[in-house]
Amino acid sequence: MSKNLTDTVLLSPSIIATDLSLLGSTVSSFDSTSIHFLHIDVMDGNFVPNVTIGPGYIQNLKHHTSIPLDIHLMIAQPELSLIHYSECNPYFLTIHMESTRQPIRLLQQIKKAGIKAGLSINPSTPVAMLFDMIEYADMILIMSVEPGFYGQKFIPASLKRIEQLHNFINANNMDVVIEVDGGINEDTIADVVKAGARIIVAGSGVFNAHDINKQAKVLIQKACKALK
Repeated sequence: MSKNLTDTVLLSPSIIATDLSLLGSTVSSFDSTSIHFLHIDVMDGNFVPNVTIGPGYIQNLKHHTSIPLDIHLMIAQPELSLIHYSECNPYFLTIHMESTRQPIRLLQQIKKAGIKAGLSINPSTPVAMLFDMIEYADMILIMSVEPGFYGQKFIPASLKRIEQLHNFINANNMDVVIEVDGGINEDTIADVVKAGARIIVAGSGVFNAHDINKQAKVLIQKACKALK
């Protein structure tokens, strides 16, 4: 994907919001002109109160799609299994700042593997805690709900957090894109983009629709309109 990620808005639907047992056939029908990434939430039942999938499942999923993977590790001590997720060769591999004592080292390891490194924070973590680490990341993921379950409502205070991060990145002339995850749908996507987000994670906002590709186009149109 050669385009500058900060100059457009891209959609990364969260597969946790659909039937994982049917995901291979589901993703094979996705239109890559409006579904730009597949957001894959890896949960361990420890860092978050839910369990999803692991690297073996992700490797199998890759056989059914050419859409780049956006792997989001919601797991404790990601340093213990980072190599296995790196071997899935995603476009983005994201760790949570709160999940490890070694966030900078892990970001460096991800980049060394030729993968774009993402760093995420929960709603209760002050954005300013990221500032000394942003230069080691390619993407910052702001959680706009508490992580662990899809279908939650967007936390309105997230808009100020996105804007604060966006302003810091611009003021320091950093080449880092902002992704936002949680409660994003037709009603919230425009405000999220106006605040500075350029990669949008949507779960229920995409998968609850009868026609997933059509709904993805609707969200992208609203996002791009807000960008102008």
